[in-house]
Amino acid sequence: MKLINKIRNNKTIVVLSLFTTFFVSCSDYLDVDKDTDYPTTAPLNLLLTNAQVSTALVGDFNNNTGRLLSTYTHQMTSREEEDQYGIKVNNINMNNDWDAIYLGLTDLETIIKQGTDTGNMVYVGVAQMQKAYLMSYAVDLWGDVPYSEATQLATSGIINPKFDNQKAIYADIFALIETAKINLASDLGNEKPGTDDLYYGGNTDKWIRFANTFKLKLYNQTRLTTDFDQAGFDALIAEDNFFTSNADDFQFNRYDAISPSNERNQLFIAAYEGTQFSEYQSPWFYEILKGVNPNIHNGNPDPRMHYYFYNQLTAGEFPPDQGNTVTGDPGADYWDASTGFFSIRFGSVGPDRDKSAENSYTYPGIFPCGGRYDDEQGGSVATLDTDFSGKGIAPHRILTYDEFLYIKAELIQVGKLTGNAAATLQDAVTASFAKVDQVVANSGTNQTVPVLTGSPEVATFIGNIMTEFNAASAAKKLEIIMTQKWVGTFGDPMDQYTDYRRTGYPVLADPMGASPEYQLNNGDGFPIIDSQTVQNNAFQLSFYWPQSELNSNANAPAQKNPATYKIFWDN
Repeated sequence: MKLINKIRNNKTIVVLSLFTTFFVSCSDYLDVDKDTDYPTTAPLNLLLTNAQVSTALVGDFNNNTGRLLSTYTHQMTSREEEDQYGIKVNNINMNNDWDAIYLGLTDLETIIKQGTDTGNMVYVGVAQMQKAYLMSYAVDLWGDVPYSEATQLATSGIINPKFDNQKAIYADIFALIETAKINLASDLGNEKPGTDDLYYGGNTDKWIRFANTFKLKLYNQTRLTTDFDQAGFDALIAEDNFFTSNADDFQFNRYDAISPSNERNQLFIAAYEGTQFSEYQSPWFYEILKGVNPNIHNGNPDPRMHYYFYNQLTAGEFPPDQGNTVTGDPGADYWDASTGFFSIRFGSVGPDRDKSAENSYTYPGIFPCGGRYDDEQGGSVATLDTDFSGKGIAPHRILTYDEFLYIKAELIQVGKLTGNAAATLQDAVTASFAKVDQVVANSGTNQTVPVLTGSPEVATFIGNIMTEFNAASAAKKLEIIMTQKWVGTFGDPMDQYTDYRRTGYPVLADPMGASPEYQLNNGDGFPIIDSQTVQNNAFQLSFYWPQSELNSNANAPAQKNPATYKIFWDN
């Protein structure tokens, strides 16, 4: 039985969390005739696990923002309001992220206070790092948010926390990371995290490497701001204690248990177990992987395609759901007969966009969600046994070793860090392939899945990437770095949403552009019509604050225009 199941099914933690939230500062609460069977404070180990589960939901799929951000970064497409950048006020998935952040923050603040009061400083350091992550995430999505007065109802009676300035929050996050590192390294306390730490199992060396790598990510995001802390950046680089391999990855592992709680990958649950298909794979992303985009990686097909997508249709198989065999009309918004890839386009208003084609659509594959590896044999997910679909064992990746190397490559390319950008990019792409192999090896799949690392196909692909990079202009080199980072982190879209806002890369599909978006031509008399993709909304540079928060908080600002409200690092 996994620890997360034990926690979720232990009713005690519900009682403990409620008492902790409302009475943590009441040291004399019921100090007469105390009932020792019902303690007023929750143990640190239970609080930590609870907080980490909340942290893992932020940005994930199913009921949180994963699908929304994947559509905005064109790793996926959708029929929902995120299509055409149309997310509205009080989008339920966006509100779920807001709630998960502040529920997690409530537990983390309790851990920080209890741990400080009892001298259990390693717990404090772990909680402080999670707090830093959650609050940077909140700023990166919304800008100004409650921070200094957040979660202080019980301790200070604050029911209307002010929205702090986003730059001030970031400055405090940088300081908080350094404090967390001191506490993690202190080894102080009679209680230490162990199996209750679902990220690193209490390994403080890994937490410190995460702290430094995460801080480097934040420095990279703020590198173009006028108040960039060059001295702090230099000190971090001199410390030189970052991720060293994918064993250091900051990720939340998922398992195949479905009872008493479903521990599978959230994208797997949404795609393979959902009652209605909604996880469409982006044709724009697909064409870049296939090597047919005329402007990037042209003629260089990516060996990861079979690991990223599962095609229910085999090459040349006519779509069975809406296809008309008499006329030859496949009834498809986007279908590549040469591979079986079947999806819908971003911004499509074509006649086939809203058709039901459950037995034709391409699913997310084994790497992003623990789904099925595409062995080119096809088969309907809906009609075959559950083992066929995969087990849903794939982590929610948050910050990984390969992403760290892409960050380094970017910093070198723009002159913020000394080194060889080409060599670092090559290391990053190599690490991305190794990450796919690691996920597959841990997936429990019953398929025979080829190892990518060391294969001739991967060697050829990386060699072609480096040839393209070495011949490129400075701007194109940055585009290649950011594009490969976007490809390598498929299924983890938050940082890519941030990357696009601050660098303009990767280049995304543009329905309003002068040139046709897609290169697909099946030669069947039913070509893609470029005018059938439109964009009626501007790209949102941040997201609406939850209207429920604005309505109930007397200190909240007026609602923003997300198409013009920038995050401070967005240049």
